[in-house]
Amino acid sequence: MIGILLITHGTLGESLVQNACHILKKRPPLLAQLGVAAEDDPLAMLPFARGILAQVDGGEGVLVMTDIYGATPANIAGELLKAGRVEGVAGVSLPMLLRALNYREAGMNTLVARALSGARDGALDMLKDV
Repeated sequence: MIGILLITHGTLGESLVQNACHILKKRPPLLAQLGVAAEDDPLAMLPFARGILAQVDGGEGVLVMTDIYGATPANIAGELLKAGRVEGVAGVSLPMLLRALNYREAGMNTLVARALSGARDGALDMLKDV
């Protein structure tokens, strides 16, 4: 099973994990989050992020999900990436996380594609798209 690590601003990742647990009625294994506060030093956070990454890596790799590409959490996430082993996606949302949690056994390439499609499919105009 591929692990999932959320690296986000503040408590966003914690909230996403809590809501996923609520929806799924259990805490999925190999799922963790790291919240980055405005006062945090990114270089000081990197060893902590590597430690959490190791905890969620069950041997099949890790998908790192972050909120805003180019912001501090994404920059920390970018330092963890290793093609095929530790992949990353930005723009994390609850639909993206739920989709990712459901495709962790399908391999890294499929997982990344499904996570991104979950984000796209989760955004719609409720008056026009229902």
